[in-house]
Amino acid sequence: MKVVVLGGGSTGEHFVGALRRLDDDCEITLVERRLVGGECSYYACMPTKTMLRAAELSSSLDRAPGLRPERPQPDGVWSWRDWVTSSWDDSGQLDWLAEHRCEFVRGDGRVARKGVVEVDGRELAYDKLVVATGSQPAIPPIEGLDGVEYWTNVDATSTHEIPESLVVLGGGPVGAELAQFFARLGSRVTIVEHGPHLLGRVHHEAGELIREVFVDEGIDVRTGVGATRVEPGVSVALDDGSTLEGERLLVATGRSVNAAGLGLEQLGATVGAHGIEVDERLRAAEDVWAIGDVSGIALFTHVGKYQARVAAADVAGREAKADYRAIPAGIFTDPEVATVGTTDGVSARWELTETPRLATYERPKRDGFVRVFADPGKRALVGAVAVGPQATEWLGQLTLAVRSETSVDVLVDTIQPYPTFSEAIFFALRDLVDRL
Repeated sequence: MKVVVLGGGSTGEHFVGALRRLDDDCEITLVERRLVGGECSYYACMPTKTMLRAAELSSSLDRAPGLRPERPQPDGVWSWRDWVTSSWDDSGQLDWLAEHRCEFVRGDGRVARKGVVEVDGRELAYDKLVVATGSQPAIPPIEGLDGVEYWTNVDATSTHEIPESLVVLGGGPVGAELAQFFARLGSRVTIVEHGPHLLGRVHHEAGELIREVFVDEGIDVRTGVGATRVEPGVSVALDDGSTLEGERLLVATGRSVNAAGLGLEQLGATVGAHGIEVDERLRAAEDVWAIGDVSGIALFTHVGKYQARVAAADVAGREAKADYRAIPAGIFTDPEVATVGTTDGVSARWELTETPRLATYERPKRDGFVRVFADPGKRALVGAVAVGPQATEWLGQLTLAVRSETSVDVLVDTIQPYPTFSEAIFFALRDLVDRL
């Protein structure tokens, strides 16, 4: 069996590893036009979390009694980030592919005809085709934007400069994380979000708390407004009549999937406005699978890797179906924001300020909370939101609870370690049980 994978980001790579574990004999070829490891490894997850960690450590020193405040030195932050990204060199990833007996072809690939992928004039035969071409920054149609130099996440995560001032268009995860990072390293930052609150896809209470944190840190937060025109300089006109000036402009207004121009329609695949349509086994057509961002289901690295495992099992003839009831998401602002599932049903909230663990962090106490949501008929969790230190780590137990539909009565009877932030989950669940 010959398998060709279009796209060598984290999802495509993960598929290679998953399939090789299930099938030791198949021939695998991976096609990637940029760096193997993709956006997450070089321009998103890994570099941003490294940059944010440095700024978080500095902020902790500011708030912790007995410790000497110290602003991060940019050269040191860049050095750390460059090490994490291997200075944008994918040689190590190519070695990994070789170890898994996966042929690598660098270039632009598209379907020439059924059973054949063409990569810059070279034809690759396949029995099974897996599409993992990812996504790219979505650039809004703002007047004048195409006539100025602006950053996307690619530029902001590979820069070696701290601009004196920065205007950020977009208050989602990328915009929020990078706004806080550059502000903490000395930039004068303004963040513009057309929605009513930051982190628009997350529960409004989380977005409102992050706004309060940003304002306290000196970030100018503009919500409920949008950019109408951009001029060199950089000058950004907003629809409320105001104008913003900045040395740099960062466009962080979402992602668009890389699904067009691949020739998939001739195979019977449906390419919609939000991605390639797939079934619960990630099949897009006969002998064709689409995984990761390009499927348009949930543009997270961990979802792409999950889909890669499901698709690999299906390709190998195993039984596997995707279940999206408990998709976790993490936003690595300080404090972190973690979510899972939906925000429907009966809910209860617990403040982290009422949880002893927070007192062992820095003073003054940083606000945070846990809110849990349950289906009263099933007496099971359907979702949760948490804001606080390392929230992306300790919310994991609630991801499992939502996925397994564990009874809230069992959850509230679970012993949580003390003193930890997980104890806040117990208190939130205790209040939730009283409301069911």
